[in-house]
Amino acid sequence: MTSVNVKGIFESEGPLTQDIYTQLENAIGGSQLTEVRTAVGELCRQIDGGRNSESALARAGVGLYLLARQEQSDRLLSQVTRDGLAIFVHGHCLTSLDRHADAADRYEQAGKAGYDPIGCALRRAGAIRASGKVDDAEKLLRSVASSAASRAEYSFQMGCIWADRGDALTAVEYFERAVDMDPHHSRALFWLAAENSLRGNDDEAIRYYERSLSKPPFFVGALLNLGLLYEDLERYEAAKFCFRRVREYDPNHAQAALFLKDIEATHGMYYDEDSARQEARMKQLLGRPVTDFELSVRSRNCLQAMNINSLGDLTEISEQELLAGKNFGETSLLEIRELLAAHGLRIGQNLHKIHRDPAVDQNLSPEEQALMNRLISDLNLSVRSRKCMSRLNIQTVGQLIQRTPDELLASRNFGVTSLNEIRQKLTEIGTRLRND
Repeated sequence: MTSVNVKGIFESEGPLTQDIYTQLENAIGGSQLTEVRTAVGELCRQIDGGRNSESALARAGVGLYLLARQEQSDRLLSQVTRDGLAIFVHGHCLTSLDRHADAADRYEQAGKAGYDPIGCALRRAGAIRASGKVDDAEKLLRSVASSAASRAEYSFQMGCIWADRGDALTAVEYFERAVDMDPHHSRALFWLAAENSLRGNDDEAIRYYERSLSKPPFFVGALLNLGLLYEDLERYEAAKFCFRRVREYDPNHAQAALFLKDIEATHGMYYDEDSARQEARMKQLLGRPVTDFELSVRSRNCLQAMNINSLGDLTEISEQELLAGKNFGETSLLEIRELLAAHGLRIGQNLHKIHRDPAVDQNLSPEEQALMNRLISDLNLSVRSRKCMSRLNIQTVGQLIQRTPDELLASRNFGVTSLNEIRQKLTEIGTRLRND
């Protein structure tokens, strides 16, 4: 890629052009990130020193936006009144800050200042939709459809309309159409990545996230989600790159810092292959049915009546519970002891791993029962936490709160950050983990 004259862009005067904007995108997305950051910082110092021409404000503001420094960008671009492209970018900046009504106004002003009226109308429709006025947004989109339907942005905005109305399949069709028209449409790629991640299509999600990060501004959410997906695949160096990139833009980003710590802790863990093999053998042994072994008719019938089918079941029940079974006496108990001892096991050795399922607790009120049966997917967990729940086969809140913090932390790639997220989500719905 040809090197961009970054210094020349920020030293010159005159209105911004689409070519200048593209050059800055290429510089930041390539190897000139530090150069752009330095040039933007120098121009900001000049502005503080009195160089407050509209050209300087526009160039510095656009540079800050591309560096994902939206609040600083807003401070400068809010002073621009004539440069259509800069006003248009200010609309993007305000959208990132969730100031959607203000963004809609700036997109309208950008069109009046001479910048691509159709593009301004499309982005204005997006801002109107994001402010909650979905019908108004669709009306605006339909009004420019004859001129805009061939643009990727039109398909993207229509996809957002359908997504807000709960029709994910139609939304995905529009997002895919947007990407077909513009393979680098970052926001459509981000939506497709998130949708695939939600459905468990991790390979597709990674592919879309990577493509969404092909040019600036880089969405922090995309970097974080991609890093978590990399980490789940044990691609630790790639994950660390994503989290470090977030911190390049925001050195104080707490989540990225915690994720980096979690990765370093996980990456440094020793994997004991012998222990893993032993664990696999034990799992196979515990799964063996009791009918595989020579037992008396009485013992066999008693175990069947108590729904005890495997050696594992015998390690998860106490001797007192066995003796409470009909016709199960000391002779049968001794027989079971000897059977388990022959395989290095004992009655009740895994009792500590059993968690009573609150869903079958007859003392729960209807409200408490509903809470226990609430699906984990309703908690809107992050990618990492959601993956952990899936690995542990935890599908409901009732199953989750029977776990202790230590048990969750023992799961692969589940660190303190995810534990704190789980705690917060449970606190919000009025419950907590066992022994927490």
